[in-house]
Amino acid sequence: MSQLQIKTVLSGFFGESRIVFWNDAEQEFFSDIHSYVPDSVTLLMLDDEPKLAVKKRLEFEDRTGQYLIYSKEPEPLPEEDWLLNIRLCSRIFRADAVSMQLDELGLVNQVMREHLKRRSKFLRNKDRVEKLKKLTAPLDEEPTLDLKMMAVLLRADQAEPFAMLYKLFSSLVVDGEVELNEIPKALAEIINLELEASFWHMVREQFGYHAEDRNLRDLLFHLFVSDFAMTRHGAFPVSLQNFVLEDNKKLPQVAVFCDRWRRDLVLFSSYDAISEQIAQELNIPQNLNDCDHLGLLDVQTFADVEKRILVGLRDVIQQGDIAALAHVQAIAAKRRDGHWANTVLASHNTIIKAFGACYDAIEAAASFSELSAPYTKGFSYPTAETMFAAYQKELYRFDQCYRRFMYSNDVVELNGWTFLQTLKTWMGGQYASVMSQLSSTWGSFVAADDGLLTNWQLQDSRNQQNFFNDYVKPYIDGGAKNRAFVLISDALRYEVAQEILARAVSTNRFKANLDGVLGVLPSYTALGMAALLPHKRLDYKATANADVLVDGKPTVSLDQRSAILQGHGGIAIKSDELVATGKEAGRDFVRPYKVVYLYHDQIDATGDKQATESETFNACQKAINEIEAVIKYVINNLNGSVVFVTADHGFIYQEEGLEAADKSSLDEKPTGTLKAKKRYLLGENLGTSSKAWCGNTNVTAGTNEGLDFWVPKGANRFHFTGGARFVHGGAMLQEIVVPVLTVRVTDNEKSKVRPVEITLMGSIRKIVTNRQKFEFIQTEAVTDKILPRIALISLRDPEGDWLISNEASVSFDSSSNLMDERKKTVMLTVLGGTYDKNKDYALVIRDANTKAEIDRVNFRIDLALSNDF
Repeated sequence: MSQLQIKTVLSGFFGESRIVFWNDAEQEFFSDIHSYVPDSVTLLMLDDEPKLAVKKRLEFEDRTGQYLIYSKEPEPLPEEDWLLNIRLCSRIFRADAVSMQLDELGLVNQVMREHLKRRSKFLRNKDRVEKLKKLTAPLDEEPTLDLKMMAVLLRADQAEPFAMLYKLFSSLVVDGEVELNEIPKALAEIINLELEASFWHMVREQFGYHAEDRNLRDLLFHLFVSDFAMTRHGAFPVSLQNFVLEDNKKLPQVAVFCDRWRRDLVLFSSYDAISEQIAQELNIPQNLNDCDHLGLLDVQTFADVEKRILVGLRDVIQQGDIAALAHVQAIAAKRRDGHWANTVLASHNTIIKAFGACYDAIEAAASFSELSAPYTKGFSYPTAETMFAAYQKELYRFDQCYRRFMYSNDVVELNGWTFLQTLKTWMGGQYASVMSQLSSTWGSFVAADDGLLTNWQLQDSRNQQNFFNDYVKPYIDGGAKNRAFVLISDALRYEVAQEILARAVSTNRFKANLDGVLGVLPSYTALGMAALLPHKRLDYKATANADVLVDGKPTVSLDQRSAILQGHGGIAIKSDELVATGKEAGRDFVRPYKVVYLYHDQIDATGDKQATESETFNACQKAINEIEAVIKYVINNLNGSVVFVTADHGFIYQEEGLEAADKSSLDEKPTGTLKAKKRYLLGENLGTSSKAWCGNTNVTAGTNEGLDFWVPKGANRFHFTGGARFVHGGAMLQEIVVPVLTVRVTDNEKSKVRPVEITLMGSIRKIVTNRQKFEFIQTEAVTDKILPRIALISLRDPEGDWLISNEASVSFDSSSNLMDERKKTVMLTVLGGTYDKNKDYALVIRDANTKAEIDRVNFRIDLALSNDF
């Protein structure tokens, strides 16, 4: 340091203290000592004065003067220092390089001088020193300071071993490629700056890893295999035994380390990539071949474990063991709470999204199988009314489970996975069988001599052509300010509307109910759309197109429908066009009207084209999301108080290719045919056919001048031209049970939603082992307004809210009224370390979505007995 620098530093010291000690053991500055003394400061040469006299002068004779006390000797030991009490209350100045470094880093322990000399290579870089200063504490000793130096090199946010290792391991992944044999730049710096021994000491302290040939690849093998071993139930593969860390007391550290790495939204992708690489090198798939999938349910280490579990569940379903099926849903829920199928991470990673879709497919197939169990001998109902009602209550779930499976399987196959292919074939066969049995039973009611074709009415059910008078008119007539919104979604099937209902009832301030009305026959767009408009009569225009008229007016275009609605204080508009106007413009648009018809077309627009019909189930999912958004827009932005959601018709869709047996071939069109489609013929004086159900729209749609129609029996098609998997027009329940969903807004307390409550079971509040089991109970069943919740459960040190365990994600989503079925068991692994058995630690439960704390329960931790063994 220059003379000016020393004088400047000393002046600063005297601004804080009236006495400054300077021990210059190497006598570097003795000859010029007077030149360093700031103005108004007295230099006191300690070596020339009796210590007692100096003490007397400073404490009694002059208690205000400023003194620089200089000595050519080293700082005395505390027990030999006559001026210790004064020294402790004063500033200490050191001008040698090491001393300056001690001061710069804020370190007060002089024993660190030699250690700083050993770390001179690190300290030569000013940028590194500046970063280190932010981490150091006055009493830091050698291991702690080395840890903080490594944190600087690793660019870790804190000098915490886990955080540092996450950074280091993540650097092994570059552009998705893993190089386990590479030495990362940060580790190379650690080695070059002579911190390598400290690094491996840190690793040994954390995990008990002390291999002779130490390297990151071998360390990672040990960490991943040890994590696998801790949670695997049953025999462990012999070929992996040599990678299991030997120190049992350190294994909990490994489990918590891997768990935190997997759950970190920023770092989990590096875990996944490294896990995949290690699985390949250690041949994990081969080691899992003979494993029972039930013994892997607690393992999260490798993606191959998830695949093995899914294959096991797939086989359970295909074997048709009803008793085993009861566990499929619980296993799927457990795995979703883990890493590889985690719903939170799915939006960030295609593999995790695909695993989630696998479980969606598995659950749909299991539900389908359970639903089928009571109907092994077919379907039997005394009347058409009871079967129509049964479809609305339960039978629609066959279509829903099939759709959900096929939709999820498409997501899985996009990832290149084919292990669900056999289950897909199984589902296709099961669904085809159900469709055949349903069509046979329902057909007996349609085609009977006094059946529905002669009287298209069902007791306790409304007809589609009465929709406006039955639903809309009573509401708008009920109050001068009442405005009805009617959302008509082309081909919205009843089972799809059920999902929209579930979302609506789980929305705060919304209440909703779903009816099934008897749709018009033939079940096609022109007739269904006309039937939903206000009218006194329906007619067919006497042209080749057989256009449908409402009170003599055409109904084909949006403008034509809007013109009809104007006579009833209404207007028609496409739903997406209204939403696009925004809040204020939307309000201005609807203000003059009592009725607003919104037209939505996602399902039919996709399914009714040969090029896109395979995307039908994807279109259904889009429709659910879009319709939900429109409902919320109307209620939240346009002050709508009621929205009716309905359709012109439903549809039939089967993923599998159709065969000749699915075709009701007509040698030639009957004379008088005006329209000929895959699922219906429409014309005049068509007569009858043994290959079709024959009727007249005067009976099945209430048209004044009815047209004759033929529809193929059951789910058959007249022809396959232009695509044949997506069809409508016939009399199957999937086509003619038309949904009418009514969504209302209310401030009733019963309409408010909230998550389920959960509580810890048991009265013991002491943890005596590194792996501790906790039991929780969901205190109430999930309902329309009491919603599922995902909880994050962990052990924490209350002083800093630091995690001292892994953090488990647990779904509480049971709708069972049985308390035993609402219990969940959680295993937490306590980090190794010293815990004060007389101090309270906290079991903390937080909501996974809001991060709000649900509960906090105090525990004492006493691992002495566990550590002894």
